[in-house]
Amino acid sequence: MYRAKAMGTDRYTVFDKSMHARAVARLELETDLRRTLQENSELLIFNCRLDQLTQTTHAPEFFATSLGVEALKLEDKLSQGSINKTKTSKLLLHYQPIVCLHSGEIRGFEALARLNHPVRGLVPPAEFIPVAEETGLIVPLGTWVLREACRQMRAWQMTCPQKELLTISVNLSSKQFMQPNLIEQVDQILQETGLDGRSLKLEITESVIMENVTAAIELTRQLRERNIELSIDDFGTGYSSLSYLHHFPINTLKIDRSFISRMSVNGEAKNDDMTLEIVQTIITLAHNLGIDVTAEGIETEQQLNRLRALQCEQGQGYFFSKPLDSQAASGLLAAKRHW
Repeated sequence: MYRAKAMGTDRYTVFDKSMHARAVARLELETDLRRTLQENSELLIFNCRLDQLTQTTHAPEFFATSLGVEALKLEDKLSQGSINKTKTSKLLLHYQPIVCLHSGEIRGFEALARLNHPVRGLVPPAEFIPVAEETGLIVPLGTWVLREACRQMRAWQMTCPQKELLTISVNLSSKQFMQPNLIEQVDQILQETGLDGRSLKLEITESVIMENVTAAIELTRQLRERNIELSIDDFGTGYSSLSYLHHFPINTLKIDRSFISRMSVNGEAKNDDMTLEIVQTIITLAHNLGIDVTAEGIETEQQLNRLRALQCEQGQGYFFSKPLDSQAASGLLAAKRHW
């Protein structure tokens, strides 16, 4: 799979339909993701057919019309034409540590989905997440991520009882957050894995809660009743929702990495005064509302020191560690690393 991505702008015949090379590549990616999710027992087979496939010269616009391809039938057809079968990819999670900026200790991890292709290697989330969102696969993918992240955190706690206070952070997409059965699903996963709700932190973006404020308020209330913590991810890049924050039982604001990266470039200030003022404003606002703050994308010691001076509680980024597989993350915990 993915061979079509390197084919330039030529067109290919697939299922008797003319398709742009980029559309073929994305169709392969969708199929691979479906098959992978199915092997993880989370795939819901959709009933739609490829009857909406029409000629197009723009892959992104075209691909939106190919929702719901039946994975098994599509797999059978992949041997035709220019699309070839390959070994199945594997879904896995990587874990990036979230560090207490006061003590330098690991407070938890953020679980990040990865798709490992047998030929191409790790497929960037920027490629397979949009495909999952456009095709409806984001919901079963999100369910798998939530279950696997909870299972891994409970395994760490069972191995090392002193890790009971660690939290695992899991991102929820808009579609996943607004599922009618989200609460029941979370309850079931916590029961299956044995993880206490206090060890789970769910991350949503500003745009998600602003899509349906009334429903979001009720959902967040029910999650907090289960002692599940809630974070607003990428804060500062979405809607102007400052006036709505006090309506939601939010525990954490995560400052978007774009603000942190502008705090310094190669040790030199860049738009430094304005950036520091924005970051300070976010931290002050959060603290006034009883909310703690996590800075994303910390890459330098200078950024770390400035955030500490601003009394930011937590941080994550490559300065501490890149996202790690479960084995490497276990080693990091065992090393009791401090920064």
